[in-house]
Amino acid sequence: MSHSTNGHRKWWALAGVSIASFLGCVDFTIVNTALPALQAHLDVSVDTLQWVINAFLLAMSSFMVLVGRLADLHGRKRVLSLGLVVFGLASLVAGLASGPWLLIGARVAQGLACAVLYTASGAIVAQAFAPQEQGKAFGVLFGFNGVGLAVGPVLGGVLTQAFGWPWIFLINVPFVLLSLVVIALNVDESRADEQDARLDWAGAALLLIGLPSLVLLIVQGGTWGWGSPLSLGLLAVAVVVLGLFVWVELRVASPVINLHLFVNRRFVAAVAASFTLAVFYCVAFFVMPLYLTHVRGADTQASGLLLLPTTLGVALLSPWVGRLVDRKGPAVLIQTGLLLFAVSALLQIAFSAETSLAYVLAAFAVMGLGWACLLGPSTVLGVSSVPEQFGSVAVGSLMTLHNVGGGLGLALGVSLLHHYTGPAQVAAPGALLQGYQAVMVALAVAMLLSWVGQRWLLRAGALRAASV
Repeated sequence: MSHSTNGHRKWWALAGVSIASFLGCVDFTIVNTALPALQAHLDVSVDTLQWVINAFLLAMSSFMVLVGRLADLHGRKRVLSLGLVVFGLASLVAGLASGPWLLIGARVAQGLACAVLYTASGAIVAQAFAPQEQGKAFGVLFGFNGVGLAVGPVLGGVLTQAFGWPWIFLINVPFVLLSLVVIALNVDESRADEQDARLDWAGAALLLIGLPSLVLLIVQGGTWGWGSPLSLGLLAVAVVVLGLFVWVELRVASPVINLHLFVNRRFVAAVAASFTLAVFYCVAFFVMPLYLTHVRGADTQASGLLLLPTTLGVALLSPWVGRLVDRKGPAVLIQTGLLLFAVSALLQIAFSAETSLAYVLAAFAVMGLGWACLLGPSTVLGVSSVPEQFGSVAVGSLMTLHNVGGGLGLALGVSLLHHYTGPAQVAAPGALLQGYQAVMVALAVAMLLSWVGQRWLLRAGALRAASV
């Protein structure tokens, strides 16, 4: 669909891809509240149960760049539609699974499909809307994503209690069908405008070895021990294979990732913003429920409701932020978002068992506003800073490093928390509060350093997009 498309069709196209992306976000969070029911029904250990989440994350993070490249080469509409079909079938298998390993296999397929839903949907939006409308369009897209993140845990609990855990997966199927119909009727095919372009199989193979090794290390390193032979072996594989990947990509005519994108300061700024966003919310969303339940004494349902100012903030504010992007540009909003994250962390440093509920909710709401200021604008900055034919790869690179940032940040955040709480399953409230405050100090410092980095990358005179 060209930028010149008029009428309502492009907005229907946006609705179709927003439903697809929404499904990916719901699936990212809906499983957590159903884990106790899954464990009881499947009779598995906590370690095995954790792979219901880890398998999804590993597949999604490992395939994002590759499926983005496939979408650019073979058609974004075609690849997105195929991804939706795979996601629907995987959801059906997961809902009907009678054993843990079939469920984990279905989650791998869901993660692979979600990699398509995230990358191709963003590239289709960028291609369908003119630059002056992209902020508004991405605001709508990420508003849907925010709703997905917000309702996922609540919906998971409601469906599990009312109908049983299989319905957290089966509920996807009708929405997949709806998205497929809307996309089929309203999205025009688009692909990269490259002469004799084809998939770099050597680069793809290296990426599919090196990236899963890195993601698996990030996800499991804390459990295995960072100095264990398995962790060190994975680190060696990741470093060597990804080094070879870079060497190959710099020498082939049609690389999986055009590494010259990273010469572009605007694109690097977008990647850095997306990486930092993931670090903050993955760490914060891990420790915030612990504070609410173990320090304040809230139950699980109340904790979920108390987090709504953050997740609903993303959902409700993203369209408004998108309109601001069209007027002010993404850079100022990214910098504002980082400062809001820093303010939220500084407010949370002062949390105690007696902190007023209004103060807690205000700190969480500031986080939601910062999240909205970063999520859409970082994608707009990344997509708008590269040639159109690299749209899906740009989104894939952004989202891959976004997920690496989330995993790495979570691993470091958990390590810092455990420095104060020790290895006990349930820490003393005082020790947990000290760890919580230390984590928030670290996040505040990280956000301020990232803000300084953004100022440097996007300073006057450095905003020329490098030719790719």
